[in-house]
Amino acid sequence: MRSSRRSEVDPFIVMDVMEAARRLEDAGRHVIHMEVGQPGTGAPRAAAEALGRAMQAGPMGYTVALGLPELRARIARMYGAWYDVDLDPSRVVITPGSSGGFLLSFTALFDTGDRVGIGAPGYPSYRQILRAMDLQPVDIATTFENRYQPVPGDLAGRDLAGLLVASPANPTGTMLDEPALRALIEAAAAEGASFVSDEIYHGIEYEAKAVTALQITNEAYVINSFSKYFSMTGWRVGWMVVPEDHVRIVERIAQNMFICAPHASQIAALAAMDAEEELQSNLDVYRANRALMLTGLPEAGFTKIAPPDGAFYVYADVSDLTQDSRAFAAEILEQAGVSVTPGLDFDQARGGRTLRFSYARSTADIEEGLARLKEFMNRR
Repeated sequence: MRSSRRSEVDPFIVMDVMEAARRLEDAGRHVIHMEVGQPGTGAPRAAAEALGRAMQAGPMGYTVALGLPELRARIARMYGAWYDVDLDPSRVVITPGSSGGFLLSFTALFDTGDRVGIGAPGYPSYRQILRAMDLQPVDIATTFENRYQPVPGDLAGRDLAGLLVASPANPTGTMLDEPALRALIEAAAAEGASFVSDEIYHGIEYEAKAVTALQITNEAYVINSFSKYFSMTGWRVGWMVVPEDHVRIVERIAQNMFICAPHASQIAALAAMDAEEELQSNLDVYRANRALMLTGLPEAGFTKIAPPDGAFYVYADVSDLTQDSRAFAAEILEQAGVSVTPGLDFDQARGGRTLRFSYARSTADIEEGLARLKEFMNRR
């Protein structure tokens, strides 16, 4: 049977790394997971309890396409508390994870063949979703000096219909402050490019609060999720905020693409938003792990790193150690029992010389993983 040209997307290499780690574990090896970008904790207890009560109360059918009104209102209140932004709940759209938000955004904003700028290194699924939708991802090679974030001068002459920016970013954890984000938003507007802000790692910050695009403009699409700060990866529930005149556009697309986000997950998400003590406890673990990584990785020999402002990753330039990050990651896994992600997922041109380390697991795992990395590098 024939397949479409649009289906020819690249694999997500980190998933192959996870499969290799699983095979080692099946063979009896103990593997420290520094490859996967998900919290080591589960959903807040209040989320599971709220869902249990809802399941006892009766069946859960479809919600309206835009999501449970009470969840949309609660998210709007969060923007007031976190950013001092007065957000109309009608602009909030509940999505099946942030991935659903990207599908809705790209469908609403872009036409076949449109060129959309994405920073490199960056989250690989941006590129693959764009390709699958017959859009053209345009990699913007960012630099260490610019904290691996695009700058306004990168946009000129690229004929972009859109710009997608993440802060905190995956894989680097770097953030844009208000002047930098404002400059990018204004540069995109000057080029006639729609601005999409991926804010999925908001809430996981260490020295300064992340800035939302909504503090600067209402003319942007903002995408977020309950996966990271709220520790609900497998629940597949996220949200997006769109300009007022785009709500009905997105609603029509959502009605046909998804009907709605999972009802059960929306109920759990609503309860999770009030579990502040538990969520901050998770953040304390990430903060401790980050400190360990910023000391331990250089001690192990990974010295070229951009200190992360947020998220739970460290991105390392390993060009002094290898030109083949995939083979190097496989060597680390086999010899040290530590699973890390080769940079090829994030930067097709330069990723052979970089690795991503995740510190989202327990502190005990991070301590053990760093000890193994030091031993491995001393032997190498």
